[in-house]
Amino acid sequence: MKNTRIFAAFVLLLALSCSKSGMWDGGPMAADKSFTDMPEIPASGDQADPIRENPFVKVADQPASSFSIDADGAAYAYMRRSVNEGRLPDRNFVRIEEYLNYFTFHYPEPEGEETLAVNGEIGPCPWNPSHGLLRLGLKGKSLKESEIPAANYIFLVDVSGSMNGDDRIGLVRSGLVNMVDHLRAQDRVAIITYSGKVRKLLESTLVSEGRESIISAIRGLSASGSTAGGEAMKMAYEEAAAHYVQGGNNRIIMCTDGDFNVGVSSTTELVEMVESYQDKGIYLSIMGFGMGNFQDSRMENLSNHGNGTYTYIDSEEEMMKVFVEERSHFYSVANDTKCQVRFNPETVDSYRLIGYENRVMTNEEFEDSGKDAGEIGAGQTVTALYELIYKENLEEGYSVGTFEARYKKSLKDKESRSLSVPLQQSCIISGDLVFASGVACYGLVLLDSQYKGDASLEMAGKLVGQCIAPGDKDSWRARFLALIEKAQSLK
Repeated sequence: MKNTRIFAAFVLLLALSCSKSGMWDGGPMAADKSFTDMPEIPASGDQADPIRENPFVKVADQPASSFSIDADGAAYAYMRRSVNEGRLPDRNFVRIEEYLNYFTFHYPEPEGEETLAVNGEIGPCPWNPSHGLLRLGLKGKSLKESEIPAANYIFLVDVSGSMNGDDRIGLVRSGLVNMVDHLRAQDRVAIITYSGKVRKLLESTLVSEGRESIISAIRGLSASGSTAGGEAMKMAYEEAAAHYVQGGNNRIIMCTDGDFNVGVSSTTELVEMVESYQDKGIYLSIMGFGMGNFQDSRMENLSNHGNGTYTYIDSEEEMMKVFVEERSHFYSVANDTKCQVRFNPETVDSYRLIGYENRVMTNEEFEDSGKDAGEIGAGQTVTALYELIYKENLEEGYSVGTFEARYKKSLKDKESRSLSVPLQQSCIISGDLVFASGVACYGLVLLDSQYKGDASLEMAGKLVGQCIAPGDKDSWRARFLALIEKAQSLK
């Protein structure tokens, strides 16, 4: 698909997507019923925090909206596993921002000395045609492998009994071995395991001096016993600090189902521990595995408060995507990244941030350079959507407001850098906005959002289908379209 399309064509697309024909370009899809008719995921020990959607806010009452970015993709992979196993996820696992940020968008690279670029565009809202849809885009600077500083990795692996199985410890072994295969001679790896007790399985080792020793240790991982996760995290941070690489990528990669049941185990205590290391320049990436006792809320909270990211690994393909294809994302180029949209009260009556419910900030927090926020990896894109209610129909060139992002190149920088772009109505709509609207439409239906309007799985399929080139069956976007069809069949 071309990267841009004419506004009129997009309006026509929206009209088609709202039709009752039950047909789209990729084949027949039945008309949607209410989400309440859909089967829910069977009761299990999986835990996620309740989602309380952002409401519409009057511009007259609050002209500026601020939030921290969230570059995670865990909720999307969890949804994919649920659908592939014949059920839809519970609504508390549906975080639309993580559906959006699972995908890479076609955003421009940063310019000059900046390591972050921002952009924005506005079009009609598919599920509420009288409303507007604002897309914000951020892109971390892409780096060649030779440009990425040396890494100091600590693999923190849960080897308790709950991690036993090919979809848990089996995927951990496979993912870490593949990652080590692609590490450079100057990178370092330490391995810490935990079950009933914590063990430093491998001292920090230069890849140039011990690649085979690292791989051998990983292949020997097996799971049994209880889970002392808090003590293990403390040891991992101490190990990262002991071998800290100035200007490098100092990162803990934690592989777990989040089920800590020995020692420090409450989410509040663990978050406090992670926060105590925030100013040390150490990152935390959490890889979630398994179903049945999966502690989503704990892992999301830890990553949110620990200069971190959170990913769910449901398959070999996802493992390769995270540990190999997108491994540059492990190096953060934009830290403590925050966004603010200041809306024009003359053109916008109300706005609603879609997703990012646990990332909303006050305007004072946005201005505070010391306030923790999200990280963006090299070459990584982040997307956010607002639904807008206009005061009147907008014509091309009308101002909707201004988008500003603040970020730091390094965690240890004291002051944030600022980037901003004007937001204006345009007659040109990009394929990125069309695809993002399809992803959000799908999420609104699974969430059974009170704001979903005319959203349906049929509409989501049509929007996403418009963004896939003929014959493209292997891209992540094409696979998403197949998931939409499966979700449709589950009804």
